[in-house]
Amino acid sequence: MTIEHQETDRGKNTTVEIAGLDLNFHAFALDTRTPTGGKIAKAAGFNGDQYPHVLQWRDDGDLEELRAREEADLSNGVKFIVAESDGTNRIAIEGEGLDWPADEISGAVVRKLGRIPADRFVYLERTDKPDRLVEDADIIKIKKGGVEQFRSRKPEIWELIVQGKKIISTIPVISVVDALTRAGFDPNAWIIILKVAGQPKRQLSVGDEIDLRAPGIEKIRLTAKDVSNGEARTAPSRDFALLEVDESYLDGLGLQWETRNSDGHRWLIIHGYPVPIGYTATTTTLALMIPPTYPQSQIDMFYAYPPLQRATGAAIPATEAVQSVGGLPFQRWSRHRGTVVPWNPQCDNVVTHLALVESSLAKEVDE
Repeated sequence: MTIEHQETDRGKNTTVEIAGLDLNFHAFALDTRTPTGGKIAKAAGFNGDQYPHVLQWRDDGDLEELRAREEADLSNGVKFIVAESDGTNRIAIEGEGLDWPADEISGAVVRKLGRIPADRFVYLERTDKPDRLVEDADIIKIKKGGVEQFRSRKPEIWELIVQGKKIISTIPVISVVDALTRAGFDPNAWIIILKVAGQPKRQLSVGDEIDLRAPGIEKIRLTAKDVSNGEARTAPSRDFALLEVDESYLDGLGLQWETRNSDGHRWLIIHGYPVPIGYTATTTTLALMIPPTYPQSQIDMFYAYPPLQRATGAAIPATEAVQSVGGLPFQRWSRHRGTVVPWNPQCDNVVTHLALVESSLAKEVDE
């Protein structure tokens, strides 16, 4: 700068904003409109022996190093970052390369430097594993000899129905505890059943996680673990054995079930079987008639007690007939397999028939 320029610039105050590596800026008044890097560092509280690193954060988003005797062009921006550092590391945010005077950087600083809005997620790109979601509080170590690449994305949304209540997740894997808590249920008070389209129902534990990206994820249904009328519970009847796969699956449901010879037929009876929202009841006692030559002979139809009714009061077709099971009048649901996918004794069983039961119940209430 010439002597004439120094004289014309002297006494013309200006205000700049200075921050450390946290990007928390504070205003500083200077007595010049052409401050040098050294003057910026001094205003920030550094002395010459500390050799601070001074960066001008330009209005176009670039970081430009400012040497001790180099004058800043304030028309490019009045924000400066000052840090004690022996060098810089290369990062890129949204494809724009920047020199960062530290070995680590926080997610919040990446968001500020990249001017990334709050409704977008920040990810650290990786080649050997899935990209890492970077929260504002996360600290990222910057690798030497490379470039850490950060990019933002719009959040993906996943939905899950928990006992009729829709919850929305911005992460693809959600814990059972989180899902039930957000839906307003105590995770420890319920038998938790996951329904996946085309698959048998599966019981979950409170320590499980649900990958919402899996095809066919539909809903979680809940059944109370302990419902008592004050009387001791009698042991369930086992008048005949089912297939091993059937008994294993039924045990996994967490519901009381029994097999009975009654009224001239063999019955599988499942107590407290959950039904979809849209009926006047939330559970029913479900009965399946098991043929003597099962599984060579198919299971057909199903039976409910007490009779199920739509909450709207509308009649349910093909449920008018009544079947006595153990002296109780069960409502017969006349639902049959079609000719396209007939019963196959090699792969069909109680488990697959319960899938027909569930889809039939859901269809009548448009679930």
